[in-house]
Amino acid sequence: MPPLLTLWPARLALGGVFSLNVSCAVAFILWPERYMPGFEVGGIPGLVITRGIGILFLMWNVTYPPAIWRPWRYRDLFLVVIVQQVVGVVGETWLLLTLPPGHDLLAATGRRFILFDAGGLVALLIAYAWMMASYHRRAGKGVPNGRHIG
Repeated sequence: MPPLLTLWPARLALGGVFSLNVSCAVAFILWPERYMPGFEVGGIPGLVITRGIGILFLMWNVTYPPAIWRPWRYRDLFLVVIVQQVVGVVGETWLLLTLPPGHDLLAATGRRFILFDAGGLVALLIAYAWMMASYHRRAGKGVPNGRHIG
């Protein structure tokens, strides 16, 4: 197990991405009319679609709490979170690149999603790599694991 100090950056990265995702989800669900223009939707269908995106955000984030709580113990789940971020960045990039001209608001929304998810991906990758490197450094020195803390 890595030292406790290396678990906190993992918790912070996971917790930061989780908090921002959930805050977006709640905003999309409670105040969809604020976000409908960015998706180029309107009326009742726009309300439903935007709220649906918020619900999907919540579904997406179910994997985070155990990994935040014990990133080392749930390191496989941490990897699932990283894969989810990759899917998000790749999918959002594909959507943006295939968007026909004339959808400036939708393109701007896509760019915001890509920037946020790419930033989250970088933070998660750095935290995971640091946690794993710390473990391998300790294991290579024959340091006993001690009590389970992560």
